[in-house]
Amino acid sequence: LKFDLKVSTIMSGSTSTLRYPGYMNNDLISLISSLIPTPRLHFLISAYTPLTSDNTESEVRKTTVLDVMRRLLQPKNVMVTTAARDRNVTHCYVSILNIIQGDVDPSEVHKSLMRIRERKLADFIPWGPASIQVALSKKSPYVTTQHRVSGLMLANHTGISSVG
Repeated sequence: LKFDLKVSTIMSGSTSTLRYPGYMNNDLISLISSLIPTPRLHFLISAYTPLTSDNTESEVRKTTVLDVMRRLLQPKNVMVTTAARDRNVTHCYVSILNIIQGDVDPSEVHKSLMRIRERKLADFIPWGPASIQVALSKKSPYVTTQHRVSGLMLANHTGISSVG
């Protein structure tokens, strides 16, 4: 996909809770404050799935909340290459916020979080909360897609220290 499409998709996803406000995460401060525990840990990474263009839209299979949340944790969907992909170096998440867009049942989110925790798909720092925060958002009424659910992950990860 083209770089501009990736950037615009990430920006659209990250501001979706501002454009379609819910009861939580409806301003930038509430989005960012939970991701940055101290001022020195302020570098965030993002991941998005499914990342499609008009040409590949038909190839994307139906998505479930669990599929989306699991794919967001896969390094191939992260928009920056870090040492987190190096198996010899141990890095972990400081915090994660998943913004799930689409037709989503909150009980599906809870089940997905439980399954991710059971499978230990995300390693967290030992000195902080080890949980994935989730914000639900509507999809834009102006964009039609074949997938019912998409997801954006904004994460604070120790692997970002290798980028420089």
